[in-house]
Amino acid sequence: MENIINPAIRAVVLYFTLLILSRIMGRKMISQMTFFDFAVGITIGSVAGSAALGQNNNSLVAGVTVLVVLTVLVFIIGYIHIKSFRFNKLVDSEPIVVIEKGQIVDKNLKRERFTIGELTALLRQKNIFNIADVEFALLEHDGKLSVLPKSQKQALKPADMNISTPYQGLTKDVIVDGVIIKENLADAKLTRQWLMDQLKVYGVENVEDVFYAGIDSLNNLYVSKRNTQQEKDGKYGIE
Repeated sequence: MENIINPAIRAVVLYFTLLILSRIMGRKMISQMTFFDFAVGITIGSVAGSAALGQNNNSLVAGVTVLVVLTVLVFIIGYIHIKSFRFNKLVDSEPIVVIEKGQIVDKNLKRERFTIGELTALLRQKNIFNIADVEFALLEHDGKLSVLPKSQKQALKPADMNISTPYQGLTKDVIVDGVIIKENLADAKLTRQWLMDQLKVYGVENVEDVFYAGIDSLNNLYVSKRNTQQEKDGKYGIE
């Protein structure tokens, strides 16, 4: 029984330790991973696994200590990263131009060990199927491709035709899973009565019948009712 309880306790301790340290390190660790972040991530996973499967309490304490030290190191490196431009270039590297004025910069592709197939695949993800349509394409430090299409290939925008458009801000959640988000409703300078009147337009009498509702900057209400019917196999054609 002890062989089951001890690993379970270790797993719980390490789980919450990693959860807390991840929140401290911030979401940049995941969204914009650098070479350093990648190395730290692998190390953290390895240390956590070793600590969870260790045979005594010393291994758990040592594992948590290493995780805390790595978190402090992430903070220090992050601070130097902001303060030093040279260190920034050393850690992150610079964006690499892989297409310039519709022409592939083959030397940069070879330097980054990037194939034509990989390049065209990334371009297709940007809805670009012809390299000649690209003015510039840069390979960012996180491996993503930034693309600037040629001016004649860019989508037409209202500003190009001197058409003014109304301001559009973020949509505010006002009902989530049948619960009214009062602070968002107050921030939009709207009342509960206004919300209930609007819900009646959608045929909703009870807030609990709404799974989600949100309002945009023009006070247009979007409502998604709660689905009470059992889903049938193959209903959406993906089973």
